[in-house]
Order: sequence, then C-alpha cells, then structure tokens
Amino acid sequence: MKKTMIVFSIILVCMIITICASIIQNKQNIASIYKENAQYEQYKDKTVFGTEVATLINKAINQNLKNSIQQDEKGLFIPNHTNSLKIELKLFNEEELKTYQMETIQKLGTEQFVKNFNLVSFKCTKIEYHKQTQKVAKIVFEQIEK
Repeated sequence: MKKTMIVFSIILVCMIITICASIIQNKQNIASIYKENAQYEQYKDKTVFGTEVATLINKAINQNLKNSIQQDEKGLFIPNHTNSLKIELKLFNEEELKTYQMETIQKLGTEQFVKNFNLVSFKCTKIEYHKQTQKVAKIVFEQIEK
C-alpha cells in the first residue's frame, strides 16, 4: 500500500512540475512575441522619415535571413505562417502610388534609397499578423508627400 502511494505521489509531483514548466515556457514565448512586435507596432499610424524606413527594411531582411525564410527565384521572401516579415512601400510614381517590396529597395541599394528619400515622410498605414503565432507578418509604409 505504501509503495502504491509513493508511486502515485511521484507521478503526481512529476505532472505538476511538467504543467508548471509548460505554463512558464508559454508565458516566456508570449513575452518574447510582445517584445518583438513592439519594435514594429510603435510605428503604426506614425510619420517617419525615409532613413527610419531604410533601417526597418534592413532589420526585416536580417530577421528573415536569421529565421531561414525561403526566397523565390526573384529574391523575394516567401511568407510562411509563423515568422516571416514583409515590408511594403507605397511611393509616388508620377501622380499615383506604386507598391514596392523591401527586397526591391535592397536590390536597388538602401544607400540610394536613403539618399533619395531621407527627408521624405512616410506613414505606417497597416500592420498584419501571422494567425498561428500572432507575430508581425507585414508592414505597409505609404509616402505622404510627393
């Protein structure tokens, strides 16, 4: 009888430890997601200059490379459902806004982008999230002046 109680107690303690560890890990994951998202959410509905946008493009590309996000034959990152990040820019092309991907800006040279758009104002108009992880998936910046 004592052996049964001891075995039962050991199993119960192991279950409690496993549940507690799982809860702690989950809280750490959520805190990590909030911290990562906060880097980008601070720009929502805010106006920034082109230099800041260039910095965010470099940060997003580095994050995608770190997370081993696949690229297509054109060099565009292929969005996944967990941790990919895209930045789109809507720039004035004559009288209309045209959308450019962050990879296009990088290929043309972020230095050249900064040279041409460093004092141009952009507004973060949209942030989308991954459904599975709730991490930021896409950010859209729109040029607000010609």
